Amino acid sequence: MPAIIDTRDLTRRFGALAAVDHLTLAVEEGEIFGLVGPDGAGKTTTLRMLCGLLDPTEGSARVAGHDVAREPQAVKDQIGYMAQRFGLYGDLTVQENMDFYADLFGITGTFRGELTEQLLRMTRMEPFGDRQASRLSGGMKQKLALMCTLLHRPRILFLDEPTNGVDPVSRRDFWAILYQLLKEGITVFMTTSYLDEAERCNRVGLMHKGKLIRCAPPETMKADTGSLNLEGAFLKTIFTVEQEARL
Repeated sequence: MPAIIDTRDLTRRFGALAAVDHLTLAVEEGEIFGLVGPDGAGKTTTLRMLCGLLDPTEGSARVAGHDVAREPQAVKDQIGYMAQRFGLYGDLTVQENMDFYADLFGITGTFRGELTEQLLRMTRMEPFGDRQASRLSGGMKQKLALMCTLLHRPRILFLDEPTNGVDPVSRRDFWAILYQLLKEGITVFMTTSYLDEAERCNRVGLMHKGKLIRCAPPETMKADTGSLNLEGAFLKTIFTVEQEARL
């Protein structure tokens, strides 16, 4: 069965800078894949190319069976994309934000009401339907952003550092929601700066200076480097790569 996300030498340059440098990667349907790395490693640029929001300079990528450069709209129909700063409308309530995005996706009829109720229940946001988005906590705003992203039932969910700046309790709730989505067959591709979150992924890709330098399950990464945690594994991997580059 072909991978649901498949890139071959995917590259994006900005002038002389290769923000993403010949990335080859395959993500299987139904897994949580985490992309990690230092700031400026190329994580967000990778995500934007996979979502059809940024054209590759070289190489190719297929998402849900569609070429991201030649079929961007077909890709967007199959995915949900949650940016670091999601476009919520602060003067609208939770319910009004969801209604707005449902209108954008063309969701109507009884299915719309059933889906909205399901998402509110899953995220435990039912008591806050009438609250303005600007008055929500950081964790609640992320939950609302996720609900709006899920309204059209995407096959793949792309999340760009979804819990950045969110309190630990809200982060735990957010991951509980992701695991529920995984049970429903949704593939999750996320970037994160929290290595304890990366430990929860099925596989993790480590980017450094635009290159994917390691891709494996967290336990494999730790075992191969003799590290107790992913932070140690990543530091050792980056050190080794930089030492080899100097030879």
